Amino acid sequence: MQDLLLLTPPFTQLNTPYPATAYLTGFLKTKGISSFQMDLGLEVILVLFSKKGMAGVFDLAVDQKTIVSANSRRIYTLREKYLQVLEDVVQFLQGKNQTFARLLCTENFLPRASRFETLDDMEYAFGLMGMQDKAKHYATLFLEDLSDFIIECVDPDFGFSRYAERLGQSANSFDELYDQLNSEPTYIDRITLSIFKKTLAEVKPKLVCFSVPFPGNLYSAFRCAQWLKQHRPEIKIAMGGGFPNTELRSLKDPRVFEFVDYITLDDGEMPIELLATQVLDPSPSNPNFGLYKRTFLLQDGEVVFKNNSPKPDYKQQDVGTPDYSDLLLTQYISVIEMTNPMHSLWSDGRWNKLTMAHGCYWGKCTFCDVSLDYIKIYEPIAARTLVNRMEELILQTGTNGFHFVDEAAPPALMRALALEIIRRKLTVTWWTNIRFEKSFTLDLCRLLKESGCIAVSGGLEVASDRLLKLIDKGVTVAQVARVTRNFTESHIMVHAYLMYGYPTQTVQETVDSLEMVRQLFEEGIIQSGFWHQFALTAHSPIGLNPDAYHIVPHKKEINFADNEVAFSDSTGIDHSKFSFGLKKSLFNFMHGIGFEMKLQEWFDFKIPRTAIARDFIATCLALDDDILTKPTAKIVWIGAEPEVSLQTRTKKGKSKQVMVLTFHTPEGEDQVVLDQERGDWVLAMIKQSSVHAGKPLTFAEVKGGYESLFGDMAPFWYSKPVYSLREAGLLVI
Repeated sequence: MQDLLLLTPPFTQLNTPYPATAYLTGFLKTKGISSFQMDLGLEVILVLFSKKGMAGVFDLAVDQKTIVSANSRRIYTLREKYLQVLEDVVQFLQGKNQTFARLLCTENFLPRASRFETLDDMEYAFGLMGMQDKAKHYATLFLEDLSDFIIECVDPDFGFSRYAERLGQSANSFDELYDQLNSEPTYIDRITLSIFKKTLAEVKPKLVCFSVPFPGNLYSAFRCAQWLKQHRPEIKIAMGGGFPNTELRSLKDPRVFEFVDYITLDDGEMPIELLATQVLDPSPSNPNFGLYKRTFLLQDGEVVFKNNSPKPDYKQQDVGTPDYSDLLLTQYISVIEMTNPMHSLWSDGRWNKLTMAHGCYWGKCTFCDVSLDYIKIYEPIAARTLVNRMEELILQTGTNGFHFVDEAAPPALMRALALEIIRRKLTVTWWTNIRFEKSFTLDLCRLLKESGCIAVSGGLEVASDRLLKLIDKGVTVAQVARVTRNFTESHIMVHAYLMYGYPTQTVQETVDSLEMVRQLFEEGIIQSGFWHQFALTAHSPIGLNPDAYHIVPHKKEINFADNEVAFSDSTGIDHSKFSFGLKKSLFNFMHGIGFEMKLQEWFDFKIPRTAIARDFIATCLALDDDILTKPTAKIVWIGAEPEVSLQTRTKKGKSKQVMVLTFHTPEGEDQVVLDQERGDWVLAMIKQSSVHAGKPLTFAEVKGGYESLFGDMAPFWYSKPVYSLREAGLLVI
C-alpha cells in the first residue's frame, strides 16, 4: 500500500522510461511520502506484443472485417509465423538471447511485409553496423509491420511512442477528446485499463498522478482517469507534465474536471507535495489546507487557478536523486528504426536521465517558449552533486549510460562535470543537448570525450546568418562549423537540429541553408541531422509579438489546449513543399552520398541556384579562432605519467644531456625532448596540473612559473615540444 501512484500513460519511448515519475519519486522520498511508479505504456506494449495480445488483434480484425489492403492480408495470412517468433523477437530487443541475432539476419527467417521494402535502399548502411544492430533493425521492422496492421485493422490511433496524438495536438476545444472518451473503449484501451486496475488493487493509492509529457499520452491518461472516477471516486486524481505545462495554461472547460481533480503546471515537486499532504490529511488543521502551487481545480462549477501557497519552489540541489525503483528496467525494448546514428541513441539502449541545469542559460531563441518557467528559470546544479547522483543511479539501476536532458547544457558546467567524473575515475557514457558556441574549443571537447561524452545535439536551425540573428541564436554558421569540427575531431558525434519555414525566410535562404548543410556533411563535421518545419507556439517571443516577425496568427477561441498556432507569413511561401527534398537529401548526406548532385535534383519543382560558394565551410574551417590563451584558462593534464630518461646527444661534434619524455596514449606514443631544466619544469607542471591533483592551475600561474626561470614563455608555448604535450594530454580549457 502506497500513498501515491505516479504513472506515465501510453505511449512514450520503448527503450527507456520517461524520467518525470523517477524525478518525483526521488523527491517524495526526501519528504517521507510513500509512492509507487509505473510506466503504463511499456506494460501495455508488452501485453499487446505477446502471442495472446497479437492473436486477439488478428481475431478482432477478422470480426470487424477490416483486413482489406494487400499488406494487411499478407500479414494475416502469415499470422502463425508472426505469433511463433513474436515473443522471441521482443526478448531479443530487451537484450536477452543475443545469439538470436544470427537467425534474425537470415534472409527467410522473419516474415516480411511493407516495412522491409526499404531494405534494398539501406543495405549499404549495414556495412558499418554490426550484426547485433542489423538484427535489431530487422526486428524493429518486424514489429512495425505488426503496428501497421493494428493501425489499419484495429485502432487507427495506435503508435509505438504515441497514442491518439491527434486528439491532443492543438486541441483548442475539448469537444473531440470528450466525445472519444464517451465512446466504447478500444482494444488497446481494454488492455490499458486491465493493467491499470490490477496495479490500483495492489498499490491502493489515495492520490493518482498522471505525468503527461506529450500529446500522445493525453488520451490514455483521460481514459484511465475516467475509469477511476466511475469506479473509485474516493481516489483523488492529479495531472501534470510537459503537455499541461505548455498547452493547458489557458484551460477553461469545466468538463475536464469530470476526469481529474487537479492539473498542475511547471515544476511538480511543490505542487505535488501540497496536494499529497492535503489528500492524506484533509482536515482544516493541516497547515497546508487550502494552499496550492500553480494548480487548476473546479470550484463552484468554474475552473480556477490557485497559486496561493507562500512556499517557494525547491532548489534543484534539494529535490533528491531520481529514483527508478518499481519500473521494469530489464523489460524495455531497444529498437533501431532507421540508420540515423542519433536516432539510434534515442531509441536503442536504456539511459538514466538527469539534468545539469533547470532552464536554459541562453534563454533568448525567438521560436522557443522562453516565457515559461521550464526555460526562463535557470538554475545549474553543482558538478559534485550531479556526479553523486550519477553514482547513486549506477548502483540502483546497474546502468552507467546517462542522457542529460537539458534544453542546452552550459559549457562551464559540462567542463566541471567532466573534471569531476575523471577525478572519481568513473566509467560512464553520456550525451546531451548544447548550443554550438565558441566555448567548445578542441581542448574542451577532448576533456568531455575523456569523461565519457559520446554525442551532442544542437540547433543549427536555419543555416543562414541573417535568420540566426533574427532567431537570436547567438551563433553564426562559421562558428557552428568550427565547433562541430572540434567535437568531431574529439570523436564525439554531432547531431544538428535544422529548421525551415522560419518567418520571413525566402526560397533562396532555404536553398542556401541546404547548401550549408551539404557542405557540413561533406566536410565530415556533422554526422546526423533532422529537418523540421517551423511551428509557431503561443508562449514564444514570436507568438507573443507576431507583428515584429511579419506574421499573422490565426487565433481560435481557447477553452482547452493552447500552444501551436496556425499563421500566415508575409512571404506567402508554401514552405511545406520543401519537406520531401530536404529530408531526402539529408538522408543521403548522412550516408556519405549525393554530395556531387546539384541541389535542384532533390526537388520536383524549380528552385534557384545557391548563392553560397562551394568552399564556404572549408574556408570557415581554415580560419583559426583567436589563438591567444586567456590568463584565467585552466591548464589540465589528463594523460598518463611519462617515462623519463636522460640521454647524451651529439650534434656537430658537441654533446649535451637531454631529457626524453615518452608519453603512452591509447593510440600509440609521443616523445618530447627537452633540456634537463625545462624537462624538470614540465614534469612538475604535469604533476601540479593533473586532473587528480585538485584545483587546476591557471595559464597565468603556469606562465608566471615558467618566466621566473626561463624568460618569455611564448616561443616555448608555441614550440613543437609543447604541441606534442598537447597531443599527449595537456589541455587548456
